[in-house]
Amino acid sequence: MNRISAGCQIRICLLASLLFLTGCGIIDIIYLPHSEDTAQEIFEAANDAMGDKNYVRAVELYNKLRDTYPFSPYTIDAELSLADAYFLDEEYELAAEAYKDFEALHPRHRAIPYVVYQTGMSLLNQFRSIDRATTILEDAYAHFKRVCEMYPDTPYVQGAQEKMARCRQLIAEHELYIADVFWHMNKYGVAWKRYEYIVKNFPDVQDVSEHAKEKLLAAYHNYRETGAQEIRETREGSWKQWFKWL
Repeated sequence: MNRISAGCQIRICLLASLLFLTGCGIIDIIYLPHSEDTAQEIFEAANDAMGDKNYVRAVELYNKLRDTYPFSPYTIDAELSLADAYFLDEEYELAAEAYKDFEALHPRHRAIPYVVYQTGMSLLNQFRSIDRATTILEDAYAHFKRVCEMYPDTPYVQGAQEKMARCRQLIAEHELYIADVFWHMNKYGVAWKRYEYIVKNFPDVQDVSEHAKEKLLAAYHNYRETGAQEIRETREGSWKQWFKWL
């Protein structure tokens, strides 16, 4: 058998080593996890998605940043931007929750006046029809009122005042709707009390208040007439029963 020269042995060893190292590199690529993006990279990617109005992607990235890097200096801004992304995507219920969470976690943050205002907006935008309960409108009104009372020097006050008036209008219209339902059911006594409540409690909503005042008088008149008719029918019924007994 021919002996392998020393030089050939060296070349074989170098080739084997190269193949081994290359194989390890391939194994690393296939099996080892990729390094995580940094908090800054995720935050910038999320902001880019916001700029492109890709709010679903932005939400995904802001949540990833919050969950992966909870103590990063970018996380607080990401939490606020997350709420904004929900709001811009018209996911108002999620937006309201996110804004409220932000305020609870960072009550002294400089953006709190904005957060309180946006919470009110998220609540107001969830209201769909005057035949629905107005609890969410009352909550929205309370947030706008807080802006006016606690942060009077912020640029959100004028908008908050306008939205307070809007909440009052919708609540009054809801009350009028309920009163009209009783009116059409010929329940004039209940309708009269409802109209009276509107007149007393919503003088600032002039159109609704004036309408309620007119219907109040008519409801009261019908209520008295209906009551008198019921009394007459009851008496006539008693007389008829008495004559039958005779």
